[in-house]
Amino acid sequence: MLSVVIPLYNEEPSLEKLYQELVELGSVHGYSMEIIFVDDGSTDGSWEVIRRLAEQDQRVRGVRFRRNFGKAAALDAGFAAANGEVIITLDADLQDDPHEIPKLLAKLEEGFDLVSGWKRHRQDPWGKVIGSRMFNYVVRRLTGVRLHDHNCGMKAYRREVVREVRLYGEMHRLVPVLAAARGFRVTETPVHHRARQFGRSKYGPSRAVKGVLDLLSVTFLTRFGFRPQHLLGVAGLMMMVLGLLVLLYCLGSWAEWWPGWLLAHFPLQPLAVAGVGLLVLGGQCMALGLVAEAMIALYGAGPKPYSIAECIPAGAASPTPEASALPSGPLAGENSTASGSQPCL
Repeated sequence: MLSVVIPLYNEEPSLEKLYQELVELGSVHGYSMEIIFVDDGSTDGSWEVIRRLAEQDQRVRGVRFRRNFGKAAALDAGFAAANGEVIITLDADLQDDPHEIPKLLAKLEEGFDLVSGWKRHRQDPWGKVIGSRMFNYVVRRLTGVRLHDHNCGMKAYRREVVREVRLYGEMHRLVPVLAAARGFRVTETPVHHRARQFGRSKYGPSRAVKGVLDLLSVTFLTRFGFRPQHLLGVAGLMMMVLGLLVLLYCLGSWAEWWPGWLLAHFPLQPLAVAGVGLLVLGGQCMALGLVAEAMIALYGAGPKPYSIAECIPAGAASPTPEASALPSGPLAGENSTASGSQPCL
């Protein structure tokens, strides 16, 4: 079964049409589908539309927040409510075309765990397009996850991805990076992007600043989240060594052990203060790294530092002829107990 998770905020005019497109798609392709609308504190009539659709169609479900908590929280709530083995996300403003869902599923069939849409021909103002391309370029360079459009709202996930990737703050922009860091196979496929028909964009100039801060957080967490001393300790040690060298130079120049050629441009006192400052700052970085390591050791660091794809229980027998005849493949339960192995819980 497919679970279609749709986060929304003040999208009343587009919900009915989006629902009709999804129902039509499910009918044409024979999908068993549930549609989960997550109302992120809308102030228009969005919830009334969702309630009406749910009364008409038992496949429609709704989650309503008391106030606006953000897209990451809405996605997290939708993931928790989803029952499908494959979860599709798309925005509610009709710019994401539901008829592209089969392309995402085809990529999952190739063995990938997360497929992100790529709005190759994006129907948005040029300023928004340029800003998005710059952000995605930086993400590719810093994380090594080679996607053209990390922030595309249209994605397909296997259930185990959303079970392990934790969303908070505004980390929805970087779900592919978080998934790749857990060892999941991530790819993308071009999708049709439509011009906005209703409402206006919910993202303002502050989005760029938040995106950069989120990228820094994710880069730190994915590389050093379980070993912070490797970053803070190395930085602190380098500053302490540099501070000692500066103080040694100042001491040698004061004692006339060697020519003080640098003092012609930098007086002794400021150099000494800089050396002491580097020593103190380096010591603080190393102490902070030790405190972070102690907190991880004592209280844990949230998710496990590994991700298990499957395991073979003790005494597992070879699959029977009946089990071998069962459907197989990425979307047909190849990791099920019928194949002689089972997922670790």
